[in-house]
Amino acid sequence: METESHLESIESKADGKSLKTGVTTGTCAAAAAKAAVMILEGMQTPETVDIMLPDGSSITLDVAETVQAIDGASAAVKKYAGDDPDVTDGVLVHVSVSYIECNEVEIAAGEGVGTVTKPGLAIPPGEPAINPTPRSMITQAVRELTDRGVKVTVSIPGGKELARKTFNLRLGIVGGLSILGTSGIVRPFSSSALRDSLKCSLSVAWACKILNPVLVPGRIGSQAAQRHFGVSADQIVEVSNEWGFMLEQASQYDFQYLLVMGHPGKLTKLADNQWDTHSKRSRSAVPMVASMAERLLGRPMEESITVEGIFVRLGRTDSDKLGTELAAAVRNAVSDCIKNKFQVASVLVNLQGDILGMSGDLSPWREQTT
Repeated sequence: METESHLESIESKADGKSLKTGVTTGTCAAAAAKAAVMILEGMQTPETVDIMLPDGSSITLDVAETVQAIDGASAAVKKYAGDDPDVTDGVLVHVSVSYIECNEVEIAAGEGVGTVTKPGLAIPPGEPAINPTPRSMITQAVRELTDRGVKVTVSIPGGKELARKTFNLRLGIVGGLSILGTSGIVRPFSSSALRDSLKCSLSVAWACKILNPVLVPGRIGSQAAQRHFGVSADQIVEVSNEWGFMLEQASQYDFQYLLVMGHPGKLTKLADNQWDTHSKRSRSAVPMVASMAERLLGRPMEESITVEGIFVRLGRTDSDKLGTELAAAVRNAVSDCIKNKFQVASVLVNLQGDILGMSGDLSPWREQTT
C-alpha cells in the first residue's frame, strides 16, 4: 500500500520502539477530494494522488474507490492510522464533488460526519465538523485542478456509530465524526489529539458562560456530579489522565470556581504531586491512602491492592474521616497548582458514585439543585 510504504520511513519513538505514523482524516478527505475533482475535470481516473501537507511536504495516498456520475464524481481514501490506536483506522473517507454556480469551494458534511451545535470550537455552530486545517487542505487540493466553484461533501460510512467512542457528543458535535488534523500526520501514541479534544471541552464550557466547571477523570465522576449536584453536561469537563495540562489550560480562563470530582484511586495522585495519572506513568495511590489511614485511625490497615478495597474495609465513621482528609489534600494540591486563581472544591466518590469525602465550599454547585 502506497500510504503505508511512504509512512514507514517516518518513525516515532515510544518505549524505545520505532512506530509507524499514519494520516489524519483531514488528509484522507483532501486526497479523496483531489481524486474526485480529477474525474470531474475529465482527467484520467487516478490510482494515487499527491497531497500537500501543512508543513509544505507532500504525501502520496492510494485511491480506494472512484465513481463518475452525470452531475459529479466521487472518490474514497482509506484511513491509515499507523501504530496509533485510532477508532477511525481503516474507515473509508468518501468525498463527492459537483460544480456550483459561485466560484467558491463549498464544504459540506455527508453521512457519518458531524455538525457543530455548541460555541467554543474552531468551527461555529451549524457548520460541518471539519476543522480549519482539513478545510484548507481540501480547498488547496481542489484549487490545484480548477478555478470553478465546487461543492465538496465529505462522508464516512459508519461514522455516526464510531463517534460514540469519541468526545464528540460532549463537545456538542452531533451526527458523526469530526474531520481532524493540524499537521496531516498521526503521530503514534501521541497525546496531542487527546489534549486537543480535552482542551475543546474547556473552550465549550467558557463559551456556554459556565463559571463553575466540574473536572472529572471520566464516567464515574461525571455521573456522580450529575447525581449529587444536578450540574449540566456543559459544566462537566473530562480530564482523563491529563490533570497537569488541563489545570494549566483552565487557569487561562476567568472561571470563578472549580470542582474536582472522582474516585480517590485517581485523584489522590494529585495530592502526591502526580499530574499525569495514567497507571503506566504514575505510582499507585494505595500506599499514600493506606499511610494516611494508618496515621488518622491509629492502627495498621489490612493489605489491599486497591484504594476502593481500603475504604470497603472501613466503617462509616472511619471512611468519612479518611475521605474528608484525602479530599482536603486533593483540593490543596489543585489550588497550589493553579496558584489559587479561583476557588477550588473537591469531592471523592467510590465506584458506585457514593460520596466518600468533600472539601471546600460546594455552594456554587448545590445552588443549582434548589
